[in-house]
Amino acid sequence: MRFDPLKILLVDDNSHMRLLLTEMLRAIGVRHIFEAIDGGEALSMMRRVPIDIVISDLKMGGLGGIDFVNLLRRSPDSPNPFVPVIMITGHSTTRRVQDARDAGVNEFLTKPVTGRSLVHRLTLLIDQPRDYVRCAGYFGPDRRRRTASDHNGPWRRAEDAIAL
Repeated sequence: MRFDPLKILLVDDNSHMRLLLTEMLRAIGVRHIFEAIDGGEALSMMRRVPIDIVISDLKMGGLGGIDFVNLLRRSPDSPNPFVPVIMITGHSTTRRVQDARDAGVNEFLTKPVTGRSLVHRLTLLIDQPRDYVRCAGYFGPDRRRRTASDHNGPWRRAEDAIAL
């Protein structure tokens, strides 16, 4: 897979983490890497540069990762509500993963990040993009990853059938 045409935005308040990610991305051929220290700066950058993929830390000073993704997905003046987002964190509790998913994050990575895990997530975004869903409380990539081969009706959850 060729990664050289991608424009990737790294959003992290830790300069060492940005440097590490930059080196990993350069090693796989990414040539256009942009940086921001928080979500506010990232939104400003995205208004100036058409970004293909965002890689953001979850916990940052200023506008944090979850709030950034919420604004990116739902704000009327969002520069690109459809841009794929990979969220990175050292705190991968179930609650944080769910919060990131519910904000509209496409993929999730836990620290320490490896080159293999980063390439895997990038490849998923490119080779297996998910459709975007808009409903009353959510906008972002379809959160369902599996499709049941025996599904033959309009509802996918067991509790949906009970509501009928």
